[in-house]
Amino acid sequence: MGSDSKELLGIEPLELRFPFETKKQISCSMKLTNRTDDYIAFKVKTTSPKKYCVRPNSGIVPPRSTSDVIVTMQAQREAPADMQCKDKFLVQSVVVTEGTTTKDVTGEMFNKGSGNVVDERKLKVVYVQPPRPPSPVREGSEEGSSPRASLSEGGNLNYQDATRAHKDAEDVTSDSETSALISRLTEERNSAIQQNNKLLEEMDLVRREISKQNGGFPFVFVVVIALLGILLGYIMKR
Repeated sequence: MGSDSKELLGIEPLELRFPFETKKQISCSMKLTNRTDDYIAFKVKTTSPKKYCVRPNSGIVPPRSTSDVIVTMQAQREAPADMQCKDKFLVQSVVVTEGTTTKDVTGEMFNKGSGNVVDERKLKVVYVQPPRPPSPVREGSEEGSSPRASLSEGGNLNYQDATRAHKDAEDVTSDSETSALISRLTEERNSAIQQNNKLLEEMDLVRREISKQNGGFPFVFVVVIALLGILLGYIMKR
């Protein structure tokens, strides 16, 4: 019914390495490679079926092709003291006829007593340290500066650039408003000065007219001076 080869499927890796973390579901993958010209049915078993989820746990690998299997370990509450795992996996494979589908794979196919040539490969489970996030400290240092100093300067530089840009934007807005206010006040001041000069000229003209008439200091002059003072005060208050 096919090949007599003892290794029907190439399996990689032969150790299932899990980056162990407590209270976290973790996974690893393995590849089943069919290097023969036959159709190979496979089935994956484990000594701790409640602890692991295998997808797919059985199937067909066509000739000269590869099938990926994902093994997921459920979240564990605590880690073993020695970080050693006694769990094992068993991958069984057998040659089947062309046209066999995944739905046709049954446990009876892997029964050696039925006369089938069954290949069995045992896999170990190994716990490894989870990958650490990359260190923000750059390796090596520039001449005259340490990596730590470079990191600090780089971190401060980004913050200072952002702060400076925000401050510059505020300064531009503030300067624009201040310039407009100064311009408006300058115009009002110049207008008030012109009005004041005009009033002084009119007062001087009235004084000269009165002097010509030799009338001393008439009541009309006092009234005019009072009105001019009121008008000047009103303009200055604006």
